[in-house]
Amino acid sequence: MSHYFFAAKIPSETKLAMKNNIDELKKQIPFRRWVHHEDLHITLAFLGAAPESNLERACSLVGGTLANANSFPLVINGLGIFGRKDSPRVFWAALSKSEQLTKLRALVFAACEEAGFQLETRPFSPHVTLARNWEGKFPFDPGKLDQPPLNLEFMLEEVVLYRTNIGSTPKYEPVQRFRLTTLNQ
Repeated sequence: MSHYFFAAKIPSETKLAMKNNIDELKKQIPFRRWVHHEDLHITLAFLGAAPESNLERACSLVGGTLANANSFPLVINGLGIFGRKDSPRVFWAALSKSEQLTKLRALVFAACEEAGFQLETRPFSPHVTLARNWEGKFPFDPGKLDQPPLNLEFMLEEVVLYRTNIGSTPKYEPVQRFRLTTLNQ
């Protein structure tokens, strides 16, 4: 069964720049599964397996909520891990603090809850997952997180409802897109 989630879409040119960084990191840091660069995103609300009626309602509510939301800049600027320090479960790219992203996430999250989804209650920790499951022969070296920062700036212009297609590469398929209003600069 497919799983669904709402995410902030990273533009293609930023994904390609990240791919180059990921290719270098793969040579130095052994994780079992690396995320395909086309699948890079910032999760806003993970829905899991979802009945069609709930998805339609969530899309309608998210669309209404984001109708007047503006695009804004984000910066990918560091690395981090989740899980045990010596054997991390997730390796990720960090984002600069952004009140706009926190507000966007809150809007999407609230719309999904209103649509009947019971969502994860952990605090929002915006990141871009790069790899999963440490498989090094030695414990993970936290010094690897001190790589020069990626420092990739991009405009967040779209929220997407994705479907997970296990066994496919890339595995996240856009189901519905929600464009944010681009302000004249």
